[in-house]
Amino acid sequence: MTQIDLIAIDLDGTLVGADGLVSQTNIDAVDRARDAGIAVLICTGRGMCECKPTLEAIGQQDPVMVAGGSIIADPVSGETLHRFTMSQQVVAAATELFHEANCPALIMKDPAEIRYDYLVVHSDDEHPIHPITKWWFEDHQLSVNYAKQVHHDEHPEHTVRVGVCIEQSVSNAISKKIGELLGDDVWLYDFPCVMPKDHRGEVVHILELFAAKINKWAAISWYLDRHNIDPSRVAAIGDQVNDVPMIEAAGIGIAMGNAIAEVQGHAQYTTATNDNDGVAHAINAILDGGLAALKS
Repeated sequence: MTQIDLIAIDLDGTLVGADGLVSQTNIDAVDRARDAGIAVLICTGRGMCECKPTLEAIGQQDPVMVAGGSIIADPVSGETLHRFTMSQQVVAAATELFHEANCPALIMKDPAEIRYDYLVVHSDDEHPIHPITKWWFEDHQLSVNYAKQVHHDEHPEHTVRVGVCIEQSVSNAISKKIGELLGDDVWLYDFPCVMPKDHRGEVVHILELFAAKINKWAAISWYLDRHNIDPSRVAAIGDQVNDVPMIEAAGIGIAMGNAIAEVQGHAQYTTATNDNDGVAHAINAILDGGLAALKS
């Protein structure tokens, strides 16, 4: 069996259950991996502030790859260890496309440097933010600044992501235009939002753009280079489209039982769902040499 030195774990739909919490079974499994000398990296689309309760629940001390891999942060000090920023030209082009669809641009910042999480650019027409975005900002107590145009951004050098939250029919159309206009200049995701309980059943997407080739695996690679770890000795566990790069590149890629088909298509194994301690099953299989017990 391949020796594993590092396990990369997604949060939503993976380590976290539908109730938004980490089960004690998953917590115990993460602790068991650490006791075995394995580094555990949390790799999430959330920003640092947005995942603090989960990081505290598992006592995370190893670096976390937040904001889709565009920021590597120390969960203890909150210090940014590295960030992959976006060009002003790309952000401006994407923002213009969002405004054409009557949507504000959600520009994610590195809050460790400038003390706010998002800049919402809503145009001269002041396009309102989506109710799901408003809920997310309030529920996670995020610090948000507002501007009418992207050239009013006082800290463009701290932009790591630009996106929009909107109904799927609109996000898919914008994704197509971005592909035509920006192509290889960006890394693009278009996938369902995390939803509050009273909105579940609705189809609302988050569209996210990063600098070219920046994703969760790019952040993991940054860590591997600094700790002399071979990618073949990495296991990655996830469920959604933004987990595909790490599932595909890791020595062992494990899809959650609730993972989308694209993730399962790139994974070597499939574990139980996030509501059935799938992460714990995967970690214990790795530690006990029982990966064959997982679906392949």
